[in-house]
Amino acid sequence: MTGKQAFPASITGNGSSPAGSVLDHRFGSGDPYTLGVEEEYQLLDAETFDLVQHIETMLAAVTGHELEARINAELMQSVLEIATPVCRNAGDAMRWLTTLRGYVTEIAREQNTRVGSAGTHPFSLFERQRITAKDRYRALIDQLQYVARRELIFGMHVHVAVDDPDKAIQVVNGLLPHLAPLLALSASSPFWRGEPTGLASSRQMVFSAFPRSGPPPRFRDYEDYASVVGQLERTGCIADYTHIWWDIRPHPRLGTIEIRICDAVTRVEDAVAIAAYCQALVKQLCEAHETGAEIPSYHRILTSENKWLAARYGLEAPVMDLATGSRNRVPVARLIRRTVGELRPHARELGSERELEGVLDILGRGSSADRQLRIYNANRDIVEVAREIADATEALPAVSGAVHGEGSGVDDGDGVRPAPHVQPASAKPQT
Repeated sequence: MTGKQAFPASITGNGSSPAGSVLDHRFGSGDPYTLGVEEEYQLLDAETFDLVQHIETMLAAVTGHELEARINAELMQSVLEIATPVCRNAGDAMRWLTTLRGYVTEIAREQNTRVGSAGTHPFSLFERQRITAKDRYRALIDQLQYVARRELIFGMHVHVAVDDPDKAIQVVNGLLPHLAPLLALSASSPFWRGEPTGLASSRQMVFSAFPRSGPPPRFRDYEDYASVVGQLERTGCIADYTHIWWDIRPHPRLGTIEIRICDAVTRVEDAVAIAAYCQALVKQLCEAHETGAEIPSYHRILTSENKWLAARYGLEAPVMDLATGSRNRVPVARLIRRTVGELRPHARELGSERELEGVLDILGRGSSADRQLRIYNANRDIVEVAREIADATEALPAVSGAVHGEGSGVDDGDGVRPAPHVQPASAKPQT
């Protein structure tokens, strides 16, 4: 379907950018609230559990397979990215993620390689990583230098479709208070360069050096957003809007809101639970906007402080309860439980209610960061932490039923890829 042009083309200047003009958006081109998930995985040596530069051999091994389009390189050759196609609900996302994790695990083992999912590798050094030979990544290194070379981090991005561009901007604004809970739930990077950092999410600290990162500014509407992005594009500061790496951003070409705050999480069940939480949050905020209800807004300093507390303390973070204005800080887990209660009706309508309950499981057993620290504190063996990350990443639940993908997938901004038509999960995972 042709994208909508809502405002004069002059906003983005002459010529088209690689991702296309933000004006030629696809908000409303598909069903609202459909879901897509991207995960970045670590490629690990099967014996030392250090990172290995095996992305080219992995990509060669999947060539011609029906899942090939779902598996991609990232900035460094020790990173593999998977992307689901568009899913109806979190149950579909579970089937796709299980399928994709299973398939890349199988291919990796054939090469004496393991797969791990966490926000940072516990001990590998960025100086030893090679950059992937793609023009986008060469340009990134040229522009950002040391800031990009040290970006040995791994994230999970959740896309949720929204049917109107102005609504999308208001929902992004409304999601800002949820940055801290989402970061606390997904925190999985307590180590950096072989040392415990004292942080639940070291990944956030590394990525904060990037320009155009962190919480997005508030925009009045889509025209306000398009005008600002157009200025950046027109002056050559960025090639296109995918070089804006906010914690949450509109993704006009896909017609989605992309939630980027999360560390890559180790257990697939946790990834799906967080995706269900994101999907229901977007639905709740969209419906509030549609009814004319005021979407709560708080000063950037306050939401950023809560985000910092979540990065530092994870699920134990003592955050401000902005919704009630309480003088006393509360554990972020209490806010998450309250939000889950509010989201249950929305998740039920989406068919994601069971998966949303997985958020309470995370609160009960702790995050990936909590598990990594427990393992490390038991024997001070940093390699054992990496081994446990791989074991938990590759331990997949049995998932029944067909995978229901739509006609297009999600990616990092280089292009929408068609989704292959696949059968139910079996020995060879499918997409």
